[in-house]
Amino acid sequence: MSEHVESLNEDQDVIRDCQKGKKDRYRVLVDKYKVRAYHAALLFTGNSDDALDLSQEAFYRAYKALSSFQPGKNFYTWLYQILRNICINHYHRVRKRVVPIGDIEEQRGRPFILPADTQPDEIFEKSEMREMVWKALNQLSEKDREILVLKEFNDFSYKEISDILNIPIGSVMSRLYYARKKLGVLLEALK
Repeated sequence: MSEHVESLNEDQDVIRDCQKGKKDRYRVLVDKYKVRAYHAALLFTGNSDDALDLSQEAFYRAYKALSSFQPGKNFYTWLYQILRNICINHYHRVRKRVVPIGDIEEQRGRPFILPADTQPDEIFEKSEMREMVWKALNQLSEKDREILVLKEFNDFSYKEISDILNIPIGSVMSRLYYARKKLGVLLEALK
């Protein structure tokens, strides 16, 4: 059995337990997905405090709605849809949109690690490239940025993205293709 299927089955077991009244089992899902949800919210809000609050709110709402969770569905995909709606509502409330550029890798908990034998000029080039990617992402439309983030940062499958955005898989592939193309043009212009 693949790791993905085992994970899906574990999530389903936890959800069934919660639906049967074992509320403390929900902690398993929170612990498993809290970092991923925080990072997704951070990419929406650009603010670590808001990202923390909104990701916690998404877990709370998901817990309250567990009775409506459809067996066989991917829990994180479902949670992401809730989180996405919360983040969009938050955006409309505060009417600002800031996407972190400089230190997002640090905020995402992924320090920029290179092998010990890396030369200083290589370190500079990699750091500069990462900065260019974030600047280019920040220039994309919200739709293009979101689909790239779903695929490249959250590693969702086409099917999962289709479910999250409620669009056909063909549209996912098309949007992703054009978003990557636009990103490439922006990166070329930043060189």
